[in-house]
Amino acid sequence: MADAKQPGQKRPLHSIFTAVPGRYDLVNRVFTWGMDERWRRRTALICLKSDPKRVMDLCCGTGDLAIWLARLAKQGTEVVCLDYSLPMLALARDKAEKAGLNSALSFIHGDVNDLPFPDGYFDSIGISFAFRNLTYKNPRTGRYLIEVVRVLKTGGEFVIVESSQPPNAVVRAFAHAYERWFVFYAGYWITGNRPAYKYLSESARRFYTAEELADLLKAAGFSKVTVKRLFFGAAAIHVAQK
Repeated sequence: MADAKQPGQKRPLHSIFTAVPGRYDLVNRVFTWGMDERWRRRTALICLKSDPKRVMDLCCGTGDLAIWLARLAKQGTEVVCLDYSLPMLALARDKAEKAGLNSALSFIHGDVNDLPFPDGYFDSIGISFAFRNLTYKNPRTGRYLIEVVRVLKTGGEFVIVESSQPPNAVVRAFAHAYERWFVFYAGYWITGNRPAYKYLSESARRFYTAEELADLLKAAGFSKVTVKRLFFGAAAIHVAQK
């Protein structure tokens, strides 16, 4: 981006997520043994269970969740993809076009710090494996959550699928070793981007427990939060109702 005022230009993770898109999907599949697609489909079904008129894939990345939303939504549902990385959005558009879903999606270059939508615009909002980037050692976390609550209608749901901390100590130790060594070195080897996968490895190991994340969402103004652990608790789906 040449324009310094473009969304995300001065964000601390912006350079990481404009540098990794080319092999981002491959790395995700390798790290999760292909389970991330099944988890995204499940997240999309939760987002769509109330037959929303408008739904957003927040921090959509290369668009995997958005594509599931478009495939599974009823005709006429508005599906919005928002991200602050233009290279990610370009890949999301290409992927949607290849799937024959480009006309069912709208792509917006924007920042969670100042979402370009009116209050109560969305019936549901989903985010897949990007919520950690908004909340791990991020000084803008409070602002981001205020914006998500603002654009979600009363009674609407914010559905998050994200890495988590297994409650069992043995499983947690194994997961942390996997993230410390395999995630970092495999990601670095596949992409050549050392800072990106150092950050991703560290943030996964040190991220919230499912209960801590639920407390964070409640403190932000959500009235109810339910949690479904995945793969022995190494990931989780949080459903936060406004």
